[in-house]
Amino acid sequence: MTGGVQHIYLIRHARPLVNKGGFFSKQQAAQYLQDYNLAEVEQIIERSEHLPIDRIKRVFCSTLPRSKATALQLFGQDVELIEDATFREFENRIWGLPLGKFPLLWWQVTSRALWMMGLTHKEIESFKTARKRASQAADHLVKEAQATGIAVLVAHGFLNEFIKRALKRRGWRVTIDGGRGFVGVTQLEKRE
Repeated sequence: MTGGVQHIYLIRHARPLVNKGGFFSKQQAAQYLQDYNLAEVEQIIERSEHLPIDRIKRVFCSTLPRSKATALQLFGQDVELIEDATFREFENRIWGLPLGKFPLLWWQVTSRALWMMGLTHKEIESFKTARKRASQAADHLVKEAQATGIAVLVAHGFLNEFIKRALKRRGWRVTIDGGRGFVGVTQLEKRE
């Protein structure tokens, strides 16, 4: 594509149908993560007015069910859906001593913080490797936007945030920041 403005849309999946209330043991928190990765998602009531649905012919998504289900709800069966493991969420494991029950958020934040510090990545992708993968994902979306004028990704909160950072370093400008909320849409653009 020559001339004009290129757009990239980063969309977080819909809310998974999994209960996260109450207090969790370490084992229960780990089971929650497994359930979350396989869960169906809530029905999307309304689409973002920022998505140019009529221009979107291809949608990238992660290989996790919540991403694919959200993409299908938003764009229907007629869109070309491209599943790619590059767009999977940053891995997470529950870490810590099994010394009682805590709110799920406590387990998640503690585990994620330890992982980001490089203390708990022996069984999973390291934070450094995950950031590199997000940068590669950004390159993939840029290539699509350069070829067609638009790239759309339905993926995950953490991954989308790091893709957004990588795109900003490449000169892309955030025009709408949907944050990390469920079905949040972040729009970036760059003039060719």
